[in-house]
Amino acid sequence: MNKPPKWFTIVAVVALLWNLLGCLAFAMDLMLTAEDIAKMPEAQQALYEARPGWSLIATALAVLGGALGCVGLLIRKRWALHLFAISLLGIGLQDMALFVLVDGAGLAGPGVVAMQAMVLVIAIGLLLLSLKGIAREWLT
Repeated sequence: MNKPPKWFTIVAVVALLWNLLGCLAFAMDLMLTAEDIAKMPEAQQALYEARPGWSLIATALAVLGGALGCVGLLIRKRWALHLFAISLLGIGLQDMALFVLVDGAGLAGPGVVAMQAMVLVIAIGLLLLSLKGIAREWLT
């Protein structure tokens, strides 16, 4: 096994923090009450009411897969790749629910589109990083 460069660990730590924020946002979403949702703007309420229940499972796969994949990078395990693939699948399903089945862009605006695009780009980057780590024998 080869020792990864220092930037690899820095990227993995920052990515773990990013994914833990995603886990926190997901947990907060799960704890929303009907009263909390009623206080939201109408468009956001409509978005919450329209999303399919399975999209929550997709979100769980996305954030947990990403966070655990980052742990895999930090302990230099090649199974991180599989977790990032699961995370990417979760993001794809989440985006399908948000933008295909529900008009998330119309209901929540361009900010949601930009955020989801950033989430997708980061997830792809982490998957590619794990592939690079495997190729360079930084991950075993």
